Amino acid sequence: MFRYFGFGSNMSITALRAKGVEPLASRPAVLYGWRLCFNVEHFFRHEGGVGNIVPSDDPSDRVLGVLHDCPDEALAPLDATEAYGHGYDRIEVEVDAAGAVVPAIVYVGLPGFINHDCKPSRRYLNILIQGAQQAGLDPDYVHKLEKQPVFEPEPYPPFQPPNGSYPEYDQLSLAQRPLYTALYGAVFDMSRARPYHDYLKDFFGGRDMTLFHLKRLDSSDGTETDEDIRHGRLSEAQRRYLNAYLNEYAREYRYVGRFTYKTLKDEQ
Repeated sequence: MFRYFGFGSNMSITALRAKGVEPLASRPAVLYGWRLCFNVEHFFRHEGGVGNIVPSDDPSDRVLGVLHDCPDEALAPLDATEAYGHGYDRIEVEVDAAGAVVPAIVYVGLPGFINHDCKPSRRYLNILIQGAQQAGLDPDYVHKLEKQPVFEPEPYPPFQPPNGSYPEYDQLSLAQRPLYTALYGAVFDMSRARPYHDYLKDFFGGRDMTLFHLKRLDSSDGTETDEDIRHGRLSEAQRRYLNAYLNEYAREYRYVGRFTYKTLKDEQ
């Protein structure tokens, strides 16, 4: 078992479960002598900046969060979803949990991803606020989160694939293309993506990422399934969210085909 201090979206149990982590126990905790900021630039520009903590010269500064007791097997999915070694480093700090000072791991932004002009997206900030409220954190701290300015991207047009004839991929054929990834019926080639996205080539490659993104929407309750996607059981908010990502995928990667959600049963 290890202890993990979540100060960002991982204050939310729903968000943590979406990353494949089921904590054994969770409780409020405080990290003194650090400050919360949003200066880690997201991989996709419309998402703005995500949470980070930085040491403070003022010992009265503090970061409130949730201390999770996690099984050892949870470290690998945590490292993967926090882009350990690429966007974030993993360090050990001491946090105060109900008067007991205990060691815990925490993720801090690496220099190559720091952009002090970043602001969090409304989606991301909502998840922080929800997680903080669910954990029963200090209302004044929650109020400060609620007042945080957010990044507001321009509205996205409906995504339109480029003209032309393109092949169709399914789960099996996509898996054979380690530099291809799919989203909401579209397939993209990541091979020429900018170096900033090198980490995502391994994380996204050969996979349909639609459910991954849906489970990170601020309205997610964690119950979304591949069948919902396959049968089009999506809300307008979910469709807008995926459309934004389709536009961003098209900006970062190259469209190469269509993705079908048919199953082996459909082909019999």
